Amino acid sequence: MMRFFYLMLFFTLKYSLRIFYPRNKSINSPREWYGRTIYVSNHAASFMDPLTAASLRRPIVFFMTRSDVFTPISKPFLWAAHMLPIYRQHDGGDTKDKNVEVFDQCARILSFGRNLLIFGEGFTDDVFIRRLKPLKKGAVRIGFHVLEKINWTKKIYIAAVGINYSDPNEMRSDCLVSTSEKFCLNDYKELYLENPNKIITELTKKVEDLLKTQITHVEDIQWSTFHEQVMMLTRKGMNAVHSDHSIALETRWRYSQKLALWLNEKTHEEKVHLAPLKDKMEHYFTALKKDEIDENHVREMANHGEINRLTDIIRLIILFPFMLLGMVHCAIPYITVKRFVEKSFKRRVFWSSVKLILGMISIGLLNIPVIFLFHAFICPSYLLGILYYHLIGLFGLAAYMWFRHLKRYRESSRAKHMNLQTWVQQRSELLTEIHNQIPVA
Repeated sequence: MMRFFYLMLFFTLKYSLRIFYPRNKSINSPREWYGRTIYVSNHAASFMDPLTAASLRRPIVFFMTRSDVFTPISKPFLWAAHMLPIYRQHDGGDTKDKNVEVFDQCARILSFGRNLLIFGEGFTDDVFIRRLKPLKKGAVRIGFHVLEKINWTKKIYIAAVGINYSDPNEMRSDCLVSTSEKFCLNDYKELYLENPNKIITELTKKVEDLLKTQITHVEDIQWSTFHEQVMMLTRKGMNAVHSDHSIALETRWRYSQKLALWLNEKTHEEKVHLAPLKDKMEHYFTALKKDEIDENHVREMANHGEINRLTDIIRLIILFPFMLLGMVHCAIPYITVKRFVEKSFKRRVFWSSVKLILGMISIGLLNIPVIFLFHAFICPSYLLGILYYHLIGLFGLAAYMWFRHLKRYRESSRAKHMNLQTWVQQRSELLTEIHNQIPVA
């Protein structure tokens, strides 16, 4: 069975994540709720990762979470959300004995057919980068500990879960979760009994290789910006702002993977040959940023010969009444949560997920009286009042999108009065070089 808070989040987060990531997809997600499987995931976006991995996939999971977030206040909520503490050496204290206790809990969980979700990298980069850091051995070690605890009487599996974002911190961007085929740890019993450390190391490497096939992995971090900028110019990949959304999300994800694999296979000499193109693209985007020019405007000028503001005007008009409703219902909790989170969390990587959860809870709770006010003053129907209540999230989204379109309209107005032909020419030359030098582009 699911604990209450996990159950609540499992259903409500689907609504909130659909607002935050309107284009989301799960690939090869297991159909069963249970399964005695240890899912090992990348850790691209801190607290956002467990939200997406659990909400966009069917299996019921218990999360292994860093112990320092378990405070007297948070512990009951984290327990109710299926979270278990994992103790690291730099946390201090007798971490080994504490982890043995946690591993025993994992044994009980897995023996009853539940699943674990472990973020194998152990930490999140401050800046979002499409890569996989080396995996820790904890997942495989826990698996064998469980098998020893249950005397190898039940099968324990391991699978890789890749969480792919166009940008985890960008509202209205993309999220794709891909799950690998699982393998059975019991098949390695003899090798484990013969040499535990060796097989744990080998299987951790196997999981790492599996996980790389479920994400976009750029091996050389110095070429990650090049990879991103190629996607921005071709618009075929998973960039949050510069993508062609008429292309299916999975197709754009596959493109970003192919581009990364092509880069990873390049020799040092071949990368030296690519370096001039890399430098030109960096100069192009750096200069655009310096002059406060949006690459989308350069693309629009290149494709259509002008910058069209009519679409934004129409959207501003249509969204205006819904924006007002969104401001009434959501402005105060939105501003309060935003200020609290940005003041309390020094690392930006935590912001989007904490804002999502706190915003969902605060807006949901503060607007409960709306149901009764609707019944008393608008229409004497609780059913319609509840329906209106469930639309409040969409009104909040309308307010967000209205201000977003207003900003884009102002930027378009500024760009319309600029001479962008030099930028159009540079962009055209870059695209020609990309298509000539990069086969997958």
